[in-house]
Amino acid sequence: MSMEERIEQLEFQIELLFNNTELDRLMFEYKITRTQYQNIMDLMESLENKLSNGEEISAPIYEANVYEIVPQINRDYHFCELMALDFAKNGRWKDVFIELYGNELKFKSIVEEMR
Repeated sequence: MSMEERIEQLEFQIELLFNNTELDRLMFEYKITRTQYQNIMDLMESLENKLSNGEEISAPIYEANVYEIVPQINRDYHFCELMALDFAKNGRWKDVFIELYGNELKFKSIVEEMR
């Protein structure tokens, strides 16, 4: 990592700490870069577009896409779940979270509150 990349990452981490939302703390904890964050947001947007067009989305495909964007999470599906949940709690891509994880028992009460 070059000095410029390190400075960019530090600046992004400071922004995450300053914002201090659950999502930002998750991104900070997993050392997500700004580029990875932007790519994740693009992925979430594309999933929402697929839903709007009547296409199906699935958790395994979503998680595989996240693993490509963020290889350092070492295929940690909990990260994928929490990230989608945190976006939904912030009012972003709620339908995506519900479609991906709405049938999972551990998210049942959360999904019922969202609907």
